[in-house]
Amino acid sequence: MSNNSKKPGFAFGKENYKILIVGVLVVIIGYMLMVGGGAENPNEFHEDEIFSFRRVTLSPIVILAGFVIVLLAIMKKSKD
Repeated sequence: MSNNSKKPGFAFGKENYKILIVGVLVVIIGYMLMVGGGAENPNEFHEDEIFSFRRVTLSPIVILAGFVIVLLAIMKKSKD
């Protein structure tokens, strides 16, 4: 009979949770970059604010980077 049975525990190690939290924070920052651009008057349209580089290009890249970090945190093998 072998004593190699593992104890039940958490699926992730401490380092995995740290990476996961960083990834979630990066995703939140990406969504915060997308916020804004609305006008006070509904009859006005500010194309330069709505379609700015920050909202159209930078924010999606940051969000995707955050999702990649979260995926890496899930896939990383725990040392335990």
